[in-house]
Amino acid sequence: MATSSRTLSEWLKDFEREAFRLETLDDYSRSGGVDAYQAFLAGKPQPEEYRTAGWLKTVGDAVRTGRRIYRVHVLARPLTDYLRFELSWGYRRNMTAGEEFFILDVTDRENPIPDAPDFWLFDDRAAGIMNYDGAGKYMGVDFRGEDGLSEIRRYKEAATAHAVPFPEWWAQYGD
Repeated sequence: MATSSRTLSEWLKDFEREAFRLETLDDYSRSGGVDAYQAFLAGKPQPEEYRTAGWLKTVGDAVRTGRRIYRVHVLARPLTDYLRFELSWGYRRNMTAGEEFFILDVTDRENPIPDAPDFWLFDDRAAGIMNYDGAGKYMGVDFRGEDGLSEIRRYKEAATAHAVPFPEWWAQYGD
């Protein structure tokens, strides 16, 4: 049930201070960048439309106006093919526009937020729960009302408290 009068796209452009994303899945391969993912798997170069994706403008516009876009990805090694793609191509590309990434690696420890959904949290006041099917296809977003925000904020706090900066993690575990 949507409880926001704004769409996800509107929130991504109009947030005031920060947009936080929690990613918990190992595969988003049917949610965008499908051609780029296939190129990655085939050992081909990044397609031009992937290297210059509109997301880079969204991030760059936000960062230039002093706003922050950042995310934590909960994952375990060994990485799936999709995670190798997302981290080596997507995260490194998006960092050039100013997006920040953190990794909560649960390979050798208990996940501190095992029941957390994928979500966006805007300015700690609007939460969009991301819905995916079992094959990694995006199915839409449900905005939580005020009563659901405290739980989402707790997930964010726990994720950020246990995560390490992506460049640090990548230097140790990346391809």
